[in-house]
Amino acid sequence: MVIVTITVPGSGPQVNGGGASATTAVDTVPFAPTGALGPIGDPTPHWPGRRVVVDGVELHVRDTPATGPASGTVVYVHGLGGSATNWTDLAGALSSRWAGHAVDLPGFGHSTPRADRDYSLRAHADAVGAYVASLGGPVHLVGNSLGGAVALTVAADRPASVLTTTLISPAMPDLRPAPARLGDGKMALAAIPVVGARTRRELAAEDPGTRLRRTMRLCYADPDAVSPAAFAQAVAEQAERAAYPWLAEALQRSFGGLVSTWFAPRSRSLWSVAARVRTPTLVVWGEVDRLISVRKARRTVATIPRARLLRLPDTGHVAQMERPALVARAVLGMADAVDAGTWDSVPIRPDVRETVRG
Repeated sequence: MVIVTITVPGSGPQVNGGGASATTAVDTVPFAPTGALGPIGDPTPHWPGRRVVVDGVELHVRDTPATGPASGTVVYVHGLGGSATNWTDLAGALSSRWAGHAVDLPGFGHSTPRADRDYSLRAHADAVGAYVASLGGPVHLVGNSLGGAVALTVAADRPASVLTTTLISPAMPDLRPAPARLGDGKMALAAIPVVGARTRRELAAEDPGTRLRRTMRLCYADPDAVSPAAFAQAVAEQAERAAYPWLAEALQRSFGGLVSTWFAPRSRSLWSVAARVRTPTLVVWGEVDRLISVRKARRTVATIPRARLLRLPDTGHVAQMERPALVARAVLGMADAVDAGTWDSVPIRPDVRETVRG
């Protein structure tokens, strides 16, 4: 396990920035140079989507074409309540090398629910695994939060289909009592099964902008760092999805399916799944993650045999949206190290600190 803490002097979160340079020691997480990245805008326009049916499940997928000769394929899996647009900036940054496919999980984004209304972690992993298999060759797999748990499961179950795995604040078992996860009082009240029914209706009736700001306060270290143009684009995307009648069902049941895995016996827990992953794995965690504690990071990388950890200060639960350039450089740096045969040869140190100026 190698841990890198990135310190950005005098700088808060950079949603679409990250043109930082790094002096990377041989025993840290490797970084590709900034010039290796594709374009990141403010905002980057959302990538076009299409519908595909795989194993009887209809998925909506946003495609990011490679800006140069494609040397591979990357598949992105969003978190609970998210969508394929959570990957817009990172997909643009990685398009310099890879063609990207951002999948809307069943019932999220523009994907319809499964016919059997199964929102378990296993069902989500089966859908993503089937899509990966349909691409005809191994892929780089990237997941955030619930999508991190999905990606972890796919990598464990289908090792021949995955070249590298990147897990951004994966939803590993975290049973600590943490009211901050629920945001303000309305979110906490809505979580109560019967009493919160009225509050849940009120939340559902909120306009997309209000709902998005509430979510961002949970997921971002500093939601005010998001530019007005990027926020407006995200609100428009939320409004597009607001009419889907299954949104609340998908959110509630997927959350229940995820939490149920946290109480599974050791032999079937996410920790046992993590121990079966044999792909080179980059784990990225924001120090200001209010949803899944950064304290789970060390155990995660200690459990995955070929994992390294990148911890980002002033960053919350969605590092791919807050720090897309830094995350992209680390992902490409991992791929380069794997190609060079150096990913597994780095000496293990308990802690490494690197300064990135920018």
